[in-house]
Amino acid sequence: MTYCVGMMIERGLVLMSDTRTNSGVDNISVFRKMFHWCVPGERIITVMTAGNLATTQAVVSQLEERTKTPDQRDNSLKSAPTMFQVATEIGKLLRTTVSERQEANNMRSKFTASIIVAGQIRGMEPRLFMVYPEGNFIEAGLETPFFQIGETKYGRPIIIRGYDREMSLEDAVKLLMVSFDSTLKANLSVGLPLDLMVIKRDAFKPSFERRIMHDDPYFNAISTGWGEALKAAFHSLPDYSFYQPNEDVR
Repeated sequence: MTYCVGMMIERGLVLMSDTRTNSGVDNISVFRKMFHWCVPGERIITVMTAGNLATTQAVVSQLEERTKTPDQRDNSLKSAPTMFQVATEIGKLLRTTVSERQEANNMRSKFTASIIVAGQIRGMEPRLFMVYPEGNFIEAGLETPFFQIGETKYGRPIIIRGYDREMSLEDAVKLLMVSFDSTLKANLSVGLPLDLMVIKRDAFKPSFERRIMHDDPYFNAISTGWGEALKAAFHSLPDYSFYQPNEDVR
């Protein structure tokens, strides 16, 4: 399993992914799930992947190969005029790859994968998409300012309660770290290291990149502090009584 989050705020985009891939408790590996391509001063495109590892790696490898080809017609990452068209091409590639693998296995196995696409092209707004295995996608907006893929349920309430479109990039990173800590505590299929990327509006390059390891002092401080804060908040709530006022006790 995996956990990836892409979040859009007024100041830019904040992205985080785990790196754990497992086929059972005795077969756990580390694989990068966040990849980016940029043309300095002109565009940056980042993808995060979840699902069948062979499928997602095939998609990323083909995207990488396309950036090396001199044929601009096949180079959607560097030549597409809008992020919408970038997401469209990635969706087509994902759908084709999933279909090919299912046909090769005579449909015995269901190959599923999903991709978060984030980035900005000069002269346009930063944009964020979630691409489904079928190749279709949705775009983030004011009502849905973040996307999650993989093991989403444990970290989602944290983001919903803490998100503010006007928040700083630093607070956005802190919010995602709390979300990931909650997920790590609840599900062994998500694990460190974590990859973090911050893309400031109109920067057209990664503004900040970091791999968060097991001994990362800030992440460990967040984990400890959040746990203590939750206990303090719990104990500050009014006590429950089995004998409520005006209750007919029998």
